Amino acid sequence: MTSGPYDPTDDGAHVGFDGQMSYGDYLALDGILTAQHPRTDVHDEMLFIIQHQTSELWMRLALHELGAARAALRADQLHQSFKMLARVARIFEQLNNAWDVLRTMTPSDYTAFRDGLGQSSGFQSWQYRLIEFTVGNRNAAMLKPHTHRGEIIEKLQAELQEPSLYDEALRALARRGLPLSDTVLTRDVSRAYTPDQTVINAWEMIYRNPSDHWDLYELAEKLVDFEDYFRRWRFNHVTTVERVIGFKRGTGGTGGVDYLKRMLAVELFPELWRVRTVL
Repeated sequence: MTSGPYDPTDDGAHVGFDGQMSYGDYLALDGILTAQHPRTDVHDEMLFIIQHQTSELWMRLALHELGAARAALRADQLHQSFKMLARVARIFEQLNNAWDVLRTMTPSDYTAFRDGLGQSSGFQSWQYRLIEFTVGNRNAAMLKPHTHRGEIIEKLQAELQEPSLYDEALRALARRGLPLSDTVLTRDVSRAYTPDQTVINAWEMIYRNPSDHWDLYELAEKLVDFEDYFRRWRFNHVTTVERVIGFKRGTGGTGGVDYLKRMLAVELFPELWRVRTVL
């Protein structure tokens, strides 16, 4: 056994990267680690920036997985969609955990740099809006904060023309012979979804006879699992904001905590929650 400091070359580690791809090259770390530009010299502003930048990275991955899950549902590849849906739920678990770090910032810490934010606000996150549109919470009025960016408004408008994740799930049920109303199957997908009794009845049939509809039963639980984590993320957002700024208006002009509390009432997959009452 040799003594002295560890030398990775003794184990054959590659350490020469002139003209070859390194870890930092592959991950484009130079760009990522120099993307933090505080507007003040307040210590906690760096936390605030990194919290939101990393959240946007997780949202990018969530959109990647949701798009793949929707495509799998459209192709009746339900089992393939389950892995993506499970991953999205865990992504939102990570987003939930991030609030614990932000909560270490006190009202005094935040107010010291808040004016530097101008009118910027998480309310303006186009990726978050695209996630909501993708899974089924559609409201064309929410396009307004993005009209100054042509390429972004095009992405959001294009999404509103596509059946949502929940639309595709319901169409999968119909292809299996479960009786859904034409109102659901031929609706204008760009508009907000309205709960339908035939959808509650279809989910009830699945839950009462899981062995006859096992993959649809598993689909239901994967959707509920995702929305459960999504709701927790919204709730933790509310409590974190209230803890840091109280009931002040948001920097983007929203009602702050009052606005966020209204969002807690929004259901992504309403019949999957209502069917639990009738079982």
